[in-house]
Amino acid sequence: MFYHASPLGNISRLEPRISNHGIPLIYFSRKRENVLVYLSNAVEKYCRETDFAFDGIWQKWGPYGFGKDGRLCLEEYYPNALEETYSGVSGYIYSASEIKDSGFELQIPNAATSSVPVDVSNSELVEDAYKEILEAEKLGLITIIRYEEQTAKKKEWIARTIKQEFEDAENHPEYRHFLKGKFNGII
Repeated sequence: MFYHASPLGNISRLEPRISNHGIPLIYFSRKRENVLVYLSNAVEKYCRETDFAFDGIWQKWGPYGFGKDGRLCLEEYYPNALEETYSGVSGYIYSASEIKDSGFELQIPNAATSSVPVDVSNSELVEDAYKEILEAEKLGLITIIRYEEQTAKKKEWIARTIKQEFEDAENHPEYRHFLKGKFNGII
C-alpha cells in the first residue's frame, strides 16, 4: 500500500504537482505513519495565524530524518514545536494499492513517487494530527526528540543552521517571517 497526506478532502485521483525537486510528482510512503508529518506545514500555519500575507509557494518545514532501522525520527527545533504545528490540525491520508513509480531517486526510506495521476483506493480522515503522531510514537512506529531532550551540541547546530537558513531565504519572505517568529533569540 502507498500513502499520501493532504489537508484537502474528497480526492479520488491524486495529480502530480511541482515538487521541491522542481518536477511534477506525487510523493508516497509505504508506511502510513511517515505521512503524518505532511498534514501540517509549520511555516504556512504560523504565517496564517500571524496574518502574514503571502501568495507564493510555501516553504516547507521538515525537521525529521530516519534512523538506521528506517523509522521516522521527528525532532523539535524549538519548544513545543510539535504541538504548535499539529495540534487541532485535521487532514486526510489517502492510499493507493499501486502506483507507477516515476523512477525519481529519493534518499528517503519507504518513499516512492509517481509522475502520473494515481487513483485513490481509500481515504481516512485524521481529526487531530498531533494525537495521531503521539499514538504512532506510543506504538513505537516513530521516534520523537523533543526540544528539551536535544543536546547542547545539537542546539548549537540548530542555531547555526537557522542563521544560515535565514540568510539563504532571501526570496522566501514567508520562511523568514516564520524563522524570526520561532527563533527570535537566534536571528
